[in-house]
Amino acid sequence: MIASFMEGFVLGLGAAVPLGPVNILIMTNALKNYKNAVALGAGAMSADITYLTLLLFGFLVFAKNGAVQIGLGLFGTLFLFYISYLIFKGRNQKVEIHQKGETVEKDKILSNYLKGYSITLLNPYTIGFWISVSVYIANKHLSFIFTLLGLFCAIFLWITLMPLAIHKTKHLFSQTITKNISIVSAGIILFFAVGMLVNTINKFH
Repeated sequence: MIASFMEGFVLGLGAAVPLGPVNILIMTNALKNYKNAVALGAGAMSADITYLTLLLFGFLVFAKNGAVQIGLGLFGTLFLFYISYLIFKGRNQKVEIHQKGETVEKDKILSNYLKGYSITLLNPYTIGFWISVSVYIANKHLSFIFTLLGLFCAIFLWITLMPLAIHKTKHLFSQTITKNISIVSAGIILFFAVGMLVNTINKFH
């Protein structure tokens, strides 16, 4: 059980830590609002749970269909282009350092949750990841439940502790730095959007 949990934990870190569209959004939002950043991560994790549920009940077979993958790729590409535009548009937004007792800007928790959920759900690589994980668990004869428990523990720790570290040190970032971070973030997400578009186009051949 412990071995299965640790294997799952490492798999979870492998899924959560690499730089991707969701992590870029979490980092960018963590500079402004911790709850919004966590909501993004929670949305992404919920999308993982959605695909895992579909996989467990045998419904993920449809995802191997070329037309479905192309559809997901196109929607995902458009959504990433849109997110990149929003980040670039808000590059001049000031990062407020709130003191105790001050009124914090109203959280947009639901919209950020849905944003994280949509980006992950529309990413064809998410499907490939969960199919690979299921094959990995089966081949190594691991406990499915404990492996998944370790996996989601790792993801949960990442989406809560990583933005917390950034949020707690936001006073170290000047307005110029945060503006540049937004510009770079928009560029990175644009890069992912172009990459997804290229891969989707290649499926037509």
